[in-house]
Amino acid sequence: MEAKTRSQEPAADESTRPAPPALPWPVRLQIFALVTATDLSQRRDGTVNRFLFSLGDRQTPASPRPDARGVRSADITIDASRNLWARVYSPATVEAGSAPLPVVVYFHGGGFVFLSAASLPLDGMGRSFCHELGAVVVSVNYRLAPEHRHPAAYDDGEAVLRHLGATGLPADVSVPVDLSRCFLAGDSAGGNIAHHVAQRWTSSPSNNNPVRLAGIVLLQPYFGGEERTEAELRLEGVAPVVNIRRSDWSWRAFLPEGADRNHPAAHVTGEAGPEPELQEAFPPAMVAVGGLDPLQDWQRRYAAMLLRKGKKARLVEFPDAIHAFYCFPDLPDAVKLVQEIKAFMSAH
Repeated sequence: MEAKTRSQEPAADESTRPAPPALPWPVRLQIFALVTATDLSQRRDGTVNRFLFSLGDRQTPASPRPDARGVRSADITIDASRNLWARVYSPATVEAGSAPLPVVVYFHGGGFVFLSAASLPLDGMGRSFCHELGAVVVSVNYRLAPEHRHPAAYDDGEAVLRHLGATGLPADVSVPVDLSRCFLAGDSAGGNIAHHVAQRWTSSPSNNNPVRLAGIVLLQPYFGGEERTEAELRLEGVAPVVNIRRSDWSWRAFLPEGADRNHPAAHVTGEAGPEPELQEAFPPAMVAVGGLDPLQDWQRRYAAMLLRKGKKARLVEFPDAIHAFYCFPDLPDAVKLVQEIKAFMSAH
């Protein structure tokens, strides 16, 4: 079936279109800087002006010195040949006799194309998750599209799990960890990666690898299809961060040349193709959905797909949340989200 052009897209009913979200000015300014850098960096030929985006992507180095919350960080090399590395966040100390900490392997968002584990907002999230969740967080700096298309990011995710199982964490992580309580987590495109890495890992288990997946935490995961959903149409021009043009550009940059958005990497909910095969060991999932995120229909369909296949799935709704709300710690929903993740991890 021929894909519709933007001019052919059905229009949303104006009577159902919500007002733009009321956001604090600091958040608005940060979003403006992010989307401006993104839009200016996306070239029409499908390539990225990395230098231009770097002007708006503030980065911060790892720090072995504990911060005010007692969290320190270190960068580790996973595979130098492909420049694959991760930033590890760990508490400087734990109480004597404490149980080993779970490990959260985190995949950042950015449409598979932008940002890194060193980007300032993502570094802040890693520190917050380490402190609030009581976990060691491994934030993966996977290879980016379009220089490295599908399945590079999924390959990198698997490589990190194999590395953790074979090598463990660096020596300066002085707290005990439990690799049998490993959670995969990710926001937006990172949520997509977390799903596919979990699917791969549980489809080809290794008896010699101590890494066992206890759960996956998908924060507004980036799934899609050729269909335009009700939320995508209703929130076009209203919701910040994600719109149809940016989303379509990212899929074209990430998916194999010539593939459409019904490719199994993007479309996992079964409407336009077979549902993914999930093994018995596929872990319980938490899926966070924002009411002002154009991707919300795909996220709810994803959770419904898991339930149809007999998997445990917890859908957590934030009715007033925009896409990427978790990047802004001043938003009340960002605080609530961490509490929900902690409850999910404690249950699994």
